[in-house]
Amino acid sequence: MFAIALSELVQLFRNRLVLVTSCVMPVVVSAFFIRQHEVFATLGSLGYVAAVVMFTIGAFGLYATTVTTLAARRQNLFLKRLRSTALGDGGILCGLLLPVTALSLVQVGVIMTVLGVVAGAPENVLLVVVAALSMVIMMLGLGLATAGLTNSPEHAQVTTLPISLGTIAVVTWVGITGTEELALPKRLLPGGAATELVLNAWNGGVPVASSLVLLAPTLGWVVVAVALAARIFRWEPRR
Repeated sequence: MFAIALSELVQLFRNRLVLVTSCVMPVVVSAFFIRQHEVFATLGSLGYVAAVVMFTIGAFGLYATTVTTLAARRQNLFLKRLRSTALGDGGILCGLLLPVTALSLVQVGVIMTVLGVVAGAPENVLLVVVAALSMVIMMLGLGLATAGLTNSPEHAQVTTLPISLGTIAVVTWVGITGTEELALPKRLLPGGAATELVLNAWNGGVPVASSLVLLAPTLGWVVVAVALAARIFRWEPRR
C-alpha cells in the first residue's frame, strides 16, 4: 500500500493540472478569504470563513483530485494491474488516495492555524478537528462514488462540478443564514451539518454534545456514497 502511495505522491507533483487543482487553487482561494476575513465575517461570522476555506480544500482539492486520479488510473489500466497483486481492493484504494488525503489534511491544518492567528482562535479547537475529519471522510466517499460515473480524467472536469459547486453553495447558505430556519433541509444537504459544526466550534455558544449530533448527517452521506461506490465503481475502462 505504501509503495502505491509513494508512487502516487510522485505522480501528483509531476502532473501540473492535478497539482494546480489539488494544491495551488485551494490555497490561493483560502488565502484570499483569510486576507479579506473581516469583510466576509460581516456576512456571517469567522466560523463561516473557516467553513468556506475548509470546504474549498475539500471540494476542489481532495474530492476533484480523488475522482481525477481514479479515472486516470482506470483509463491506463493501472487499476486492473493492481488487482492482480496480493493487495486487496481496500489496500489499493487507500494507497492511491493516501497522498491527496494527507496533503488536504495538512492544508486544512495549516490554513486553519493561519486563520486562527490572523483573526482569532476558535472556541473549541478539538471540535474544529472533528469537523475537518468528518468533511474529509465525506468528500472521499463522494469521490469514490463519482469516480464510478467518470470515464476519463477529462470527463472528471464535468462530473465533479455538481458536488464541488453544490457543497460550496450549501456552505455559503448555511454559513450566512444559519439554521434557525429550514434547519432540517440545511443539515441534510451534503456539507450543511459539517458547516454548522464548524460554526459552533469556531464561534462557540453551543454545547459540545449538541454539536456532535451534527456528525450524523455527514456520516450518513459517507454511508450513501460508499454504498453507491460499491455498486457503480469499475476497475476496468467502460466499453
